[in-house]
Amino acid sequence: MRLLIGLLLFTYAPPLAAQSAVDTTGIGRLLDQAMKRSEVMQNLRYLSDVIGPRLSGSPAMRRANDWTASRFKAYGLRVRLEPYEFGSTWERGTASLQLLAPFNRAITAHSWAWTEGTGGKTLEGPVVLTDLSTPESLAVYRDKVKGAWVLPRAPYPLWNPDGPEMTAKDSIRLEEQRKFRASPFADTSIAAVTARRQFQVDLPYVLKAEGALGTLVDGSKEHALMTMSGSPNRHSPLPNLVISHEDYALLARRVGGRMKPRLAGTVENRVGREPVRQWNTVAEIRGTQWPSQAVILGAHLDSWDLGTGVTDNGTGSMVVLEAARIVAAAGLKPKRSIRFILFSGEEQGLLGSRAYAAAHAGEADSIQAVLVLDNGTGAITGQALQGRDDLEELWRQLLAPVSSLNADSVRSASKSGTDHLSFLPYGVPGFNFDQLPRGYNHTHHSQSDTYDKAVAADLKQAAAVMAVTAYQLANLPELLPRGPKSPVVPVPSKPSPGVAVRR
Repeated sequence: MRLLIGLLLFTYAPPLAAQSAVDTTGIGRLLDQAMKRSEVMQNLRYLSDVIGPRLSGSPAMRRANDWTASRFKAYGLRVRLEPYEFGSTWERGTASLQLLAPFNRAITAHSWAWTEGTGGKTLEGPVVLTDLSTPESLAVYRDKVKGAWVLPRAPYPLWNPDGPEMTAKDSIRLEEQRKFRASPFADTSIAAVTARRQFQVDLPYVLKAEGALGTLVDGSKEHALMTMSGSPNRHSPLPNLVISHEDYALLARRVGGRMKPRLAGTVENRVGREPVRQWNTVAEIRGTQWPSQAVILGAHLDSWDLGTGVTDNGTGSMVVLEAARIVAAAGLKPKRSIRFILFSGEEQGLLGSRAYAAAHAGEADSIQAVLVLDNGTGAITGQALQGRDDLEELWRQLLAPVSSLNADSVRSASKSGTDHLSFLPYGVPGFNFDQLPRGYNHTHHSQSDTYDKAVAADLKQAAAVMAVTAYQLANLPELLPRGPKSPVVPVPSKPSPGVAVRR
């Protein structure tokens, strides 16, 4: 989920004059379809258990595009697949990591996506603990990584949920550690964001030039749960392996001990060398009065591959599909078009939604709003205003018909990390619904992201809320005032000239 948009210059239009004109006609029919005739779980089960994990660039991702297109068509919608240039493909191979000292034990490891393997070799060496968060910190450690497996940062600060209750002192200490880890990313100016992205592209090439064997990633979750990420925009010529937080912390502790840890690793991956296309699945219910204007309901269809990509984000995708079924089956005719988009490439840096927003930039002023669902299986609790506090009263009215479903919270907050962000630079009002957590911090990007974690009642409720709010927005007498427009932050895809040369 992991993209910053940069500084926005806030110059909003006056509050919408038509905020008191929310039309609730037909809402009962939508709720009846959502709560009594739902197909969301059967669709989710097929996506999860038949198509499975959907890594962008993989055959499974294309099968997911085609299958969701067929489901939208079965519900009576117009459907198309919109292509965009994605980047190179990546295929996961086997990974073996062995702790040789201070004792011998296999360590479960998974390759970070878009990283190279070991070229058929087993790479053996000591472990070094570093801080590679900034160019300045890299300069301190770059001469210490030769022939070693590298821990790029200290272990992530976690608290044992089954241990003693956290004291005030413990809480302060953990918060200080987390703030320290986040401090290199505090500057959100376009220049700073661009420089950080370029540094992340350059870093593995620098480490390889200095002779590092590979890098390790802290799983950052308790009870040996892993995390996964990676992008063709940040291809690594070095092996990069995710291990459990417990193993990462063990290695970090032993680095400072008398018997320093040693590892042996063998990794087989395949990285494509040519750019490939990917697709967004786009379906539409045509508006009757202003068909060229549209409300967009969105979610990302792609996933990571440690689990089967259910709560991130099969649930959101199937809720969007279900919302389309609900509106169509209810027989309602929205005045504006309602467009349902299942994006690919979200996990690699919002690539699909960024491509869609750029391709349709000329239509941005005719998009009423973008509503995204991407925070797990939990029921919708309300809406975060994403800096659009001028729309607070409107959102209270939009959510009033679903207040009995406990979805009427409206708060002043901005959410990051998913596809609504791609539309904000074009002035489009974009929102990501708040949801109940339902263990999302555990399932997110991990091997436990599977069908058994889905909560049927919550997904029915979420589909109802999305259908109701989209339909009301489609029928408002006016377009929402535009948000501020800002430059799109570039995404570096190649190392800086000379980074692979030892300085």
